[in-house]
Amino acid sequence: MAGRGTAHLGAPEDALLRIEHMHVRFSSGRGTVYAVSDVSLDIRKGETLGLVGESGCGKSTTGRAIMQLPPPTEGSVVYDGKDLTTLKGERLRSLRTKLQMIFQDPISSLNPRRKIEDIVAEGLRIWKIGTDEERQAKVDEVLEAVGLDPSTARGRRPHQFSGGQCQRISIARAVVTEPDLIICDEPVSALDVSVQAQILNLLEDLKTRYGLTLVFIAHDLAVVKNVSDRVAVMYLGRICEVGPPDILYESPAHPYTEALLGAIPEPDPDLRDRQREPLAGELPSPLDPPSGCHFRTRCPRADQRCVDEVPEMAATGDGRFVACHHPLVEVPVTVGAGSAAG
Repeated sequence: MAGRGTAHLGAPEDALLRIEHMHVRFSSGRGTVYAVSDVSLDIRKGETLGLVGESGCGKSTTGRAIMQLPPPTEGSVVYDGKDLTTLKGERLRSLRTKLQMIFQDPISSLNPRRKIEDIVAEGLRIWKIGTDEERQAKVDEVLEAVGLDPSTARGRRPHQFSGGQCQRISIARAVVTEPDLIICDEPVSALDVSVQAQILNLLEDLKTRYGLTLVFIAHDLAVVKNVSDRVAVMYLGRICEVGPPDILYESPAHPYTEALLGAIPEPDPDLRDRQREPLAGELPSPLDPPSGCHFRTRCPRADQRCVDEVPEMAATGDGRFVACHHPLVEVPVTVGAGSAAG
């Protein structure tokens, strides 16, 4: 069930980035789109936080709101002790050099009219980092780090590269300014499976080499498990469950997490009968999300309490936190009553 609360957040001083009670709403001709509702997350320095959920659940909007593209409607996004939502103009631009983003479509995210060396070096030139020779050396360094030959890649344009190579260029552009945090918005979903593994290994190598912290957004739970230190599961704009991937995948506490795991294909024919039941029904419209728990319209465990109350995050005692009135595992603390608001 999709809920709210901050019980899963650690101490503020332990977080490189801390989001509290973030809402993102958009106006449309049909009404207000509730894209993100009361999301709270913390990302600790050096970790990879996986953010997973169905298409349309608000994952990418959360990542863009962190970058203030656009700013959240409500809530705070605190990086290095500074609330990005309160900053404007040059103060925000200068701080945002430490936050970078890798977009889902690697080809459309690159300017087709510019050479690769200009695309990668753009951030260095804008902020006048180094001399021309130092910038060239830095561009060559990051191109080599992502597995491209600088001597052949520098003068070419994006259309002369494959999708996987364009994603490597996007990654080089993201790391060239030496950021602290990179938001990876489904960076492998548009790539072939064999190329996906190469990009995932590359991100892991760069994380170690440059001391990066990553937010890895994806809808493929199998991919997220292999790259994440913690996983946050999202449904229709709310966080459902947060915890270490091994525990979360072995014994999900949330009915939605269990349903997502049931959707992972099992290649072994002998094990297919043991697969969990996949989730049925359609994702409700964010124009009119259900009252109480957003997941209640698709949940077999839902009752009247789920209609009336938004579930609060509560610890399960094994390092996880779940927002559910009827979790799949025992929760040793009392879940707050929450609110009847949708």
